[in-house]
This record gives sequence, C-alpha cells and structure tokens, in this order.
Amino acid sequence: MKWANLYFLGYVILVAGIVAALWKAGVLEHVGAGWTAIGVVIALGIGIMVSVANSGRKESIQIEK
Repeated sequence: MKWANLYFLGYVILVAGIVAALWKAGVLEHVGAGWTAIGVVIALGIGIMVSVANSGRKESIQIEK
C-alpha cells in the first residue's frame, strides 16, 4: 500500500503543475473557477483509481482446515 500512496502523491503534484501552467498561460481565466474545480476533482478521482489498481499483486489466500 505504501507504493500506492507514493504514486498518488506524484499524481497530485503532476495535476498541481498542470493547473499552475494553465493558470500562468491565462487559460483558467476563460474556463472559470467552477469548471476548473470539477476538472481537478475528476483528475484526482482518476488518480485514486489508477493508484489503487496498481497497488500490488492480487493473491488468493489458501485456508487449510
């Protein structure tokens, strides 16, 4: 689970960098704050899904009776 958290942290930093670049370029002025927030929430949701999906090996547990 440690690697999933690290992956998600990297993804959050990537999304923050993209938002900062769009803000600096003036793109976010035309889009609006509401749509920007919606886009960031969707991007973070995708990051959570991808980090959980890649969080480790899937193993089955054998229980002996």
